[in-house]
Amino acid sequence: MLLQALYDLYERFETDPDYDVAPFGRSFQKIAFIVVIDRNGDLIDIQDARQEREGRLQPQRVLVLGSTKSSGSGLNPCTLWDSAGYMLGWYSEKGSDPAKAKKRAQETFKAFKEKHLALEKAVRIPEFSAVCRFLETWRPERCKDYPLLDELQSGFGVFQIRGETRYVHEHPAVSDWWDRQTAGEDQGPPGRCLVTGADGVPIARIHPKIQGISGAQPSGATIAGFNAPAYESYGWTQSFNAPVSEEAAHRYTAATKALLDSPQSRKHRKIIGGTTVVFWTDRPCATEDIFLAFAAEGSTLMENEAAQDEAVRKKLQSFLQALRKGREAYSDLDDDPERTDYWIAGLAAPTPARIAVRFLHHGRLADLLENLRRHHRDISVERQYGKDRLRPEPEYPSLQLLLDQTCPRKNGKPDRDRIPPVLAGPLLEAVVTGARYPEGLYAAVMRRVVADRVIDYPRAAIIKGYWMRNLGKEVPVSLDRSRTEPAYRLGRLFAVLEKTQKDALGNTKSGIRSSFYASASATPRAVIPRLLRTYQHHLAKLEEGRKVHREKLVQEILDPLPEIPAHLNLADQGLFALGYYHQMNALFATKDRPDAPAGQTE
Repeated sequence: MLLQALYDLYERFETDPDYDVAPFGRSFQKIAFIVVIDRNGDLIDIQDARQEREGRLQPQRVLVLGSTKSSGSGLNPCTLWDSAGYMLGWYSEKGSDPAKAKKRAQETFKAFKEKHLALEKAVRIPEFSAVCRFLETWRPERCKDYPLLDELQSGFGVFQIRGETRYVHEHPAVSDWWDRQTAGEDQGPPGRCLVTGADGVPIARIHPKIQGISGAQPSGATIAGFNAPAYESYGWTQSFNAPVSEEAAHRYTAATKALLDSPQSRKHRKIIGGTTVVFWTDRPCATEDIFLAFAAEGSTLMENEAAQDEAVRKKLQSFLQALRKGREAYSDLDDDPERTDYWIAGLAAPTPARIAVRFLHHGRLADLLENLRRHHRDISVERQYGKDRLRPEPEYPSLQLLLDQTCPRKNGKPDRDRIPPVLAGPLLEAVVTGARYPEGLYAAVMRRVVADRVIDYPRAAIIKGYWMRNLGKEVPVSLDRSRTEPAYRLGRLFAVLEKTQKDALGNTKSGIRSSFYASASATPRAVIPRLLRTYQHHLAKLEEGRKVHREKLVQEILDPLPEIPAHLNLADQGLFALGYYHQMNALFATKDRPDAPAGQTE
């Protein structure tokens, strides 16, 4: 299904110049240098092809002949473009084994030269012959005269005739010859393509590599490929075991590359929880421009991008307005969202050379927006305030922020390498389809709550979402004084006891939260009575008005409790955390806060 969707996407991207989709038989490559020769094949110069972007020199994207260069130790020279090792016999003398690098460079240059000399009679184009004369007379030891090659270290190069603005491979005669050769190629046996259904078409022996997947090797990885007898059914080796025509293989990989690395890839590709997520619709629309960035960054996107781009700000404002109003406002955002299709896929690299499809979802855009709106409604919780916070938490927390709650922190930042890799896909599936949140997300967050003794806004949002969607129980956005469940009441009580200790003693190195939260939330009967006795000593140190208010609050919390339960299960421990969060937020309410719960200020 994914290959079919990408194959169809190619037709849309092919006519849009913003995507740089390569036609069949060609590919876009990052060109770092230009070998300039005259029409006799004499070298004029080796020039830097890099262009300054974002404050540094970067290779330019050039459409070249052939597909992405495959990796490996074998000899695989390209046509009229390649690395400096193939085109010039260059090698780095700073490596661990210069002698081995020199030998490899000699072999690659020889293969590149022999390939072009063998093609010269078939091509019969003066510009191509000039390249052949250069290769016949060039001596690799002359690379030392061009320090640019040592500066580049890597990157591809192309040929250019002096006085011409186009490269040799861009000459019309060369291009026509290549098209005729590509049309006549038959790298595999004829068969039926699983993507198009066409019969008798050449089947791709090896699918082009795809670059830009998190965790994959820089040279790229493949979605479909077989390299061991265990996977080769009935003697069909390599990719013949999953028959896809040469043209279909080119189309789906070209569309994927456009999603991952093109001028428009910023709106199509995001890394969430270590998974490379791609998103697209069957036609251009505002939701396609915003959705993935919003899912990854939440409403903080307004601060990060919109402050610099007025167009992004307007789209975001329309997007947020549609989410707040609901289905009747979706048509104000996009034309006919009920008939617009979307696709979202999660791609990962379990091994450097393989791409695994972790999830794939397809549906109507209106349903996607409705499920996104429901997700934010389910996790909606009162944002955290306090004297140390300059601004409230984001109204719409991002998926990455939610996933960050499952891992410990390192140097003050989430250690994202320790986010469980199996969570990103199920969490995104829950958001996109309205399915249950992954059980592992809730369990991981509860482990972090106990380990860190921290219940903040994003963790409270996850806990509330779990209770709302997975357990099917209503949970309030803010403090609910009428709620009688023991777990919720005890969480509220723990917050009051902690606040009383802080008001009486100030900041201490070892408060009751750091010492007793884990046991109080799991085995309250063994801990709460002891804390209540200590609470009386703290209460005595408060001024009279606050003392009376605090005592009334504790009594109001305890009155509905027939007894303190001996144990709380994992679900109830989440409700304990929510009670704590709601009550602590209420205790920090101030008159300057517009949404302060009535009667909660002291």
